[in-house]
Amino acid sequence: MTRPGSAPAHCVRRPRGELSAGHCWGPRNHHFASRALASILGKADPLRIVFAGTPEAAVPSLRALLDSRHQVAAVITRPDARRGRGRTLSRSPVGELADTAEIPVLTPESARDPEFSEKLGALRPDAAVVVAYGALLPGPVLAVPTHGWVNLHFSLLPAWRGAAPVQAAIRAGDQVTGASTFRLEEGMDTGPVYGVVTETIHPRDTAGELLGRLSESGAALLVATLDGIEDGTLAAKTQPAEGVSYAGKVTVADAEIDWSVPAFAVDRTIRSVTPAPGAWTGSPWGRLVIGPVEATDEQGLAAGELSIARREVLVGTGTTAVRLGNLTPPGRRPMPAGDWARGVRPESGQVLR
Repeated sequence: MTRPGSAPAHCVRRPRGELSAGHCWGPRNHHFASRALASILGKADPLRIVFAGTPEAAVPSLRALLDSRHQVAAVITRPDARRGRGRTLSRSPVGELADTAEIPVLTPESARDPEFSEKLGALRPDAAVVVAYGALLPGPVLAVPTHGWVNLHFSLLPAWRGAAPVQAAIRAGDQVTGASTFRLEEGMDTGPVYGVVTETIHPRDTAGELLGRLSESGAALLVATLDGIEDGTLAAKTQPAEGVSYAGKVTVADAEIDWSVPAFAVDRTIRSVTPAPGAWTGSPWGRLVIGPVEATDEQGLAAGELSIARREVLVGTGTTAVRLGNLTPPGRRPMPAGDWARGVRPESGQVLR
């Protein structure tokens, strides 16, 4: 695992005075990597790119590519879905940006559809990019672009391969994470790595906050990676066999709070699933969605036991109690725990489970 202030792993090193597209960009210089490459190495023909992505976390990458010298020929995103309380049919965040930029959008029901492969081939992409697309890409699709598919993954590979690397890093208590660009293969995030950027995990980070920072720094890394592929200066490096870990998709069941574990574990669990799917607990007042909590030195409360004071609500864990911040009662908006307690008037000794 990379330590703060040290050189991240999986980098291509060049002699002093030369800049490599495989360089690992740290927090202070990753924004300037693409510009430096262009000025030092000169400009080759821009790449014709197809971009695949769906959620908000992929939007900075698409925006960065639209602002780069490369040509985004088309965007692939998941089909329109019903979202929000009104369940209205709406475009994905990536699809909305593509529409605004007047970029053609493909929304295949399945990437295995032969018609989709034909449409992709007709675009004649030099390279394709995938950022949180939300579906597996089969071999025939991976073979279409001349330079293959470049995947931006939000971990320091080979750590936390899989669907939810940011959530897994917080839940495990990692102090440093990052983003990696790698050549996509049919295996689960197993391809050779082009470059990485590191990011410190702050003690109070939620998954949403950390992913927001990674999506921005990762976008700069992605553009620099494509610049290196374009210039022919970038060499991807095989992932090491050591240090492999997996981060499966986080379900609502995974977000249930176990109050019997130590306070630090309760805190990590809650932050790792905030804002989505949201940590929750059962209670005499229905299912409560619990926002980030604060550890205390208070002892003597059983796991899940409430202690109600005038200005705070404490809950017992396997060690010391935690102080509730915001919570969301059934059918209501988020509110401070103290406001909730003044409304429902819970008694000390009642239990969340």
